Amino acid sequence: MAKTIPASQLRLHPVSVTRQMAAAFPRLKAMAEAKGLRLHHLGAGYPHPEVSDPTTYIAQKNAYFRHLAQKGDPSHSEDALRALLMPLYGYTDTIGPASARQAFATVYGHDFGFSMNPDLLVPTVGATGGISLLCSLYERSGEKIAYLVDAPTYTGFVSRAGLSSDAAFYSVDLDEEGPDPVALRAQIRKARQDGRKVAFYYTVPDGHNPGGISFSDARRQAVMKVMQEEETFVVEDAPYTYISYEKASSRPKPFIAMDPTHAVHLFTASKIGLPGPRVAFLYTEIEMTIDAGQKVPLRTLVVTEASGDTLFCNPEALRSFEAYLHDENLELRKSLWPVAQAKNAIYGENRAIVLGGLDEGLAGASDQFGWTKPGAGFFSVFTFKKRQVRTTPEFVEKLISEYGVVTIPMFGFYPDDARKRDPEAGLNQLRLSFCFSEHIGEGRRDDMREAVQAFTAAVRVECGL
Repeated sequence: MAKTIPASQLRLHPVSVTRQMAAAFPRLKAMAEAKGLRLHHLGAGYPHPEVSDPTTYIAQKNAYFRHLAQKGDPSHSEDALRALLMPLYGYTDTIGPASARQAFATVYGHDFGFSMNPDLLVPTVGATGGISLLCSLYERSGEKIAYLVDAPTYTGFVSRAGLSSDAAFYSVDLDEEGPDPVALRAQIRKARQDGRKVAFYYTVPDGHNPGGISFSDARRQAVMKVMQEEETFVVEDAPYTYISYEKASSRPKPFIAMDPTHAVHLFTASKIGLPGPRVAFLYTEIEMTIDAGQKVPLRTLVVTEASGDTLFCNPEALRSFEAYLHDENLELRKSLWPVAQAKNAIYGENRAIVLGGLDEGLAGASDQFGWTKPGAGFFSVFTFKKRQVRTTPEFVEKLISEYGVVTIPMFGFYPDDARKRDPEAGLNQLRLSFCFSEHIGEGRRDDMREAVQAFTAAVRVECGL
């Protein structure tokens, strides 16, 4: 007989808006194609196939492994290669091969202007794995937890952090520079007044998903001051640090480079490398106070959590990424920015096509529409200023079935407390992505042009212009 779990132990969670749209997509695609419509992708946040070719990644990995084997034993390179590979396909410890962490710390620390200690890097299964480990730490305390988040925020974080019935979200509205630091401090204090333990403030400061902005340097400094004075920390989810359209001199420093004792940095190779291997690292220099006033590095607590979660990292994936950190001569790169430039040439061109297409297609209607011009990442938030339409699931489905345009509605990215402040939050906005299309080269450019043209035409019709 199946065991019945008491209802008090269960918590039903709504499916995220991105997953809802993904589930509905095959049906809507069929409806659009039945009308002879071509689908235009302005919804998905996938890496573009033109910059995520696995064959070069694999070739680099194989060349690097053979290079290491020949260095180790030139006269018996096949035996040396076998000896090198065997540990990569067996068990390993939780923090993985030291060489991968050392290579990453050298290159990443150089690129973002701070000294990164490789011994403090913890491999995770994507940045989502880092999020899960941090949430687990706080869930085990049995206390009522408060997570500070943006309004809007990444649904992947809300989905994971919201698994605990002891968790609540305290959100802070964004403007074009980032979160309001006064409101952030007020929410921290309100959470404590409500009897909750403040865990941390979670955000995506570069190429915000879904907000379509990057925090200004001044706003980052103001946020960090709040973290320091309120004795908490920021969890900086950083998938788009290298997907930047800013000049090198204009790029703001990440929080981890400002004060690693009040920040956790979540790096993922999904955008700069490949998403499939799920290579990622958590880094922090925070010390936590636990039982009886004992001071313990947060990194130690995370490793303990990982030992009971993933237990073993994937050493082959980590050493393959280590190969990627080396150039064509198999020398350690000084920087990953040259690799990023090749990707950003594609994404930057897509961005220019979409933003230029919005300017052209909606010329003369700036009083009715607005959109963010992201300095990093994959997304722009489109706003109906006069709320001519409500961007409900039904409206978004209509864009697909009647116009062939795929977008993501913004209302699902707002936490519950933000919707209590404003029940209409996000219901006049869409998230547009410019990262993905089905073709490469001129076909990709045509895809982007046709997508933004179809979108602006649909918007004009739906708003009666």
